[in-house]
Amino acid sequence: MSADYPRDLIGYGNNPPHPRWPGNARIALSFVLNYEEGGERNILHGDKESEAFLSEMVAAQPLQGQRNMSMESLYEYGSRAGVWRILRLFKQFDIPLTIFAVAMAAQRHPEVIRAMVADGHEICSHGYRWIDYQNMEEADEREHMRQAIQILTEISGERGRWAGTPGAPGPIRGDW
Repeated sequence: MSADYPRDLIGYGNNPPHPRWPGNARIALSFVLNYEEGGERNILHGDKESEAFLSEMVAAQPLQGQRNMSMESLYEYGSRAGVWRILRLFKQFDIPLTIFAVAMAAQRHPEVIRAMVADGHEICSHGYRWIDYQNMEEADEREHMRQAIQILTEISGERGRWAGTPGAPGPIRGDW
C-alpha cells in the first residue's frame, strides 16, 4: 500500500496505549449533548433549503425554497422538552455533560445555556450555525467561529475551551 495514502487505517494496531484512569477504572465515559435547535438550515434563517440531517426521518431530503414542518417539529421538540428532560436526568445522577452548542441556537434560547452552566456543564462552541462547514471558505468559517465564541461567552459568562464546526474534519483551523 502507498505511504502517501491520506487515511490511517491501522491506528495503534495490536499495541494500544494503556490508559491510567483515576481509581483504576477500566473505562471512562464522556457524555456530549449537541444543542442545535434554532441554528439548523431553514428558510427562516435565509437558507435556500430546509434541514435534512440528524433527525428520525430516514433518508430525509432538503426541501428547496420551503420549510419542512415535520423537520422543524423534531428540532423544536428538542428545545421545548427534550433538552430539559436530559438536563433533569443528568442533574439527578450528578453527571457532567459537555454541550456542543450552536451559537445561533443559544441566541434563540439563552436560558437553556444558562441552566446548563448553572448545573456545572461545559459549554463548547459547535459553530455559529448547524450547517456543513467542510467546504466553506476558511475566512468565512473563522468569522462564524469568532461570532460563535463571542455569543456563547456572553450568554454563558465563560469562554469555552474547545471549538469546532459541524462537518469539519476536526477542531477548527487556527488558534482560538
